[in-house]
Amino acid sequence: MARTAVYSGTFDPITLGHEDVVKRAASLFDTLIVAVAVAHHKKTRFSLEQRIAIAEQALADLPNVKVLRFDGLVMDFCAEHGAHAVVRGIRNMTDFDYEVQMAAMNRKLLPSVETVFLVPRAELQCISSTLVREISQLGGDVSQMVSPEVARALRPQVLTV
Repeated sequence: MARTAVYSGTFDPITLGHEDVVKRAASLFDTLIVAVAVAHHKKTRFSLEQRIAIAEQALADLPNVKVLRFDGLVMDFCAEHGAHAVVRGIRNMTDFDYEVQMAAMNRKLLPSVETVFLVPRAELQCISSTLVREISQLGGDVSQMVSPEVARALRPQVLTV
């Protein structure tokens, strides 16, 4: 039986930490769906369509990874796509505390779906999408935090007259 997992988030933008979790999760499951959230509650730097396109470019070398739009409860998305697991990245104890609570709630909603926690490589644990956006907006170099495709998308658009 094919095993499908879902890794959801806003991915605004997708970082090397996210990519590390995706690559390792893709080696554990037959199919990994990267579910890019609509994120009604957040003001995102990139539109949903842009975030999906950027994630598809960054993950293009992983044949068993699909990038899909996601809106609503992650457990409903898992049921719709026949997922057996949810993958969550844990960088620190703050992430852990939040994610354990979410895993328990998700288990109440859909007990057949397990939550799998993956820790990114040590050198990537300090990276967050929020920090990447802030550093980029202030003109800083984010090339050690995101893939080249993402770095290009983050560059300010130069207006020509």
